[in-house]
Amino acid sequence: MTSVLLDPTLERHFKGHRHTVTSVDFSCNMKQIATGSVDSCVMIWNMKPQMRAYRFDGHKEAVTSVQFSPSGHLVASTSRDKTVRLWVPSMKADSTVFRAHTATVRCVNFSGDGQSLVTASDDKTIKLWTVHRQKFLFSLSQHMNWVRCAKFSPDDRLIVSSSDDKTIKLWDKNSRECIHSFSEHAGYANYVDFHPSGTCIAAASTDHSVKVWDIRSHKMLQHYPVHSGAVNSLSFHPAGNFLITASSDSTMKILDLVEGKLLYTLHGHQGPVTCVAFSKTGDYFSSGGSDEQVLVWKNNFDESSESCNGVKSHHKSAASSQTRPATSSAHLHVNSDPPVLNSQATSSVA
Repeated sequence: MTSVLLDPTLERHFKGHRHTVTSVDFSCNMKQIATGSVDSCVMIWNMKPQMRAYRFDGHKEAVTSVQFSPSGHLVASTSRDKTVRLWVPSMKADSTVFRAHTATVRCVNFSGDGQSLVTASDDKTIKLWTVHRQKFLFSLSQHMNWVRCAKFSPDDRLIVSSSDDKTIKLWDKNSRECIHSFSEHAGYANYVDFHPSGTCIAAASTDHSVKVWDIRSHKMLQHYPVHSGAVNSLSFHPAGNFLITASSDSTMKILDLVEGKLLYTLHGHQGPVTCVAFSKTGDYFSSGGSDEQVLVWKNNFDESSESCNGVKSHHKSAASSQTRPATSSAHLHVNSDPPVLNSQATSSVA
């Protein structure tokens, strides 16, 4: 079955942060978006235009990562102030502070059951925490440099981490052992995550590329040298067939993992794009950048798009594999290159 693709459209943009937006995440019900910023604030944006945003002040330095719990009842954040916080996303802005790291905490991720947190830090460790008891459990500490990112696998059995030591490590959560180390990137990986199937991982690298590895065979499946600057973030579509990337070259790219093709190049931010995330249903994605803006896009992928359990394997550059959208829009510039989308949005939120 062939998927029908329509062009992504910019739906909303939110202004309120006073410095670079570092992280973005959707709530499970699509009613809220959480963002973190170098301005040390966590913000909760309500998708209904008539509802004001919540600004959470508590961190003493830049916020580096935010994520909603699977239920949407909590938001976790990390900061250069060496702490992890759990917030209730409401006007009260109640939070609990977790302390165990000894340097900047770069990333936080909830387990699929919402019972645990994993964090990554410049202290070279990955730490596990319980959410309800609010306690530190244990550390994983084989990286030789700052740890940029750590994520649970979809079944919560594994953890993947990326570090400035230029390795990406797979850990068994129960045995606390490193079961494999990938070292394919010329640079280091800013961001890493599991494919929804749990069978492969993707890494966003400072070498301007994205690579996808099979965690069973440990072989590289795909290589996308599609950016002209460091790749800062990525997000898998929940169906597993698309990947979106954010780069310091001021663009986002949408990749078709089934065909191994670059589908779209999107322009919306003035300067580096620092974070990107699909919504839980995959209908929308959001991005943040050094321009202090948070953009919300509707991807318009046809609902009949196939779901896949993996990705097509190929080892050559995917940059030359390009497709055209089915239709054009006001945001689209059609030329011999992949489609380029520019935001001309008029919607905004006070």
